Amino acid sequence: MLTKLLIEQHFHGCYGVDFNKATVNDVIDLAHNIKKEGIGGIFPTLVTDTVENTKKQIGVIKEAAKKQSSDSAKILGIHLEGIFINAEKKGIHNPAHFLEPTIENFKKIADDFIKIVTLAPELCRCYAKGENLISFLKSRGVKVQAGHCIGSDLSGCDGVTHMFNAMSGVNHRSKSTALSALVDDNLYTEVIGDGIHVNDDALKLLFKAKPEDKILLVSDSLPCTHSNISEFIFADEKIYFDGERATSAQKTLAGSTKLLPEIIKNLANKNLFNPKYIDNPYKYHNLDLKGHIEWDENWNIVKS
Repeated sequence: MLTKLLIEQHFHGCYGVDFNKATVNDVIDLAHNIKKEGIGGIFPTLVTDTVENTKKQIGVIKEAAKKQSSDSAKILGIHLEGIFINAEKKGIHNPAHFLEPTIENFKKIADDFIKIVTLAPELCRCYAKGENLISFLKSRGVKVQAGHCIGSDLSGCDGVTHMFNAMSGVNHRSKSTALSALVDDNLYTEVIGDGIHVNDDALKLLFKAKPEDKILLVSDSLPCTHSNISEFIFADEKIYFDGERATSAQKTLAGSTKLLPEIIKNLANKNLFNPKYIDNPYKYHNLDLKGHIEWDENWNIVKS
């Protein structure tokens, strides 16, 4: 079977590379190597960090995009996950670096290469003085995604970040982030289908509830993915990788340890994969990348 190349819009690194620490050459090499995995476009994702390091790494990734070769996965922009999120759903993020989600604070790190921002919508409205950060970002053409949040009002958002994870969950007596995302057919929903972050029944619920063209498969992969790293620092925390899960000392999941092709195979083995999901990031980001992937009947990549 032939499909388009995969688009990875939410991942923090792999092959030992952490986008929050990477050099220009690190990012270039990663983009080159990940193309061999069938991934044709990437949005390097920055976890919550200081303003100074966030600005520095935006510059690094932007420079890598200018210098990368044509035989690499195209660096399409930056996904900024964090800084403007809710401490109640912080996950692995370090709240010491959180900022109030205001336009003024965003301008401290603003760059035209930021294409996706994950934030807590309820805080944006709480701190707004006139125009809020959501509408400001939308006016700049940035995709706004609700994540690491508890609010149910997702108006103005384009999608949600890693559905079910780090958000208020489904409750039959009250509204929540997850419930609002499930019932709104216009919202795109990222989901980590690695078999660890979301159980199979929740995946089935998502795939039944949402239109098939609103599902965004992501890995949320960490630097230890496809590497021999077992311990590393991520988001200022010591992370331990046991070969399957990457967690903090408190057992908080830090992200996935699989890339998209492995996630697709995992979903396909459970009869939960729809090949149309591969096309969805192209529509979401209005992309037109050249190239394709050839898969065998078991969803192994034969050629990309």
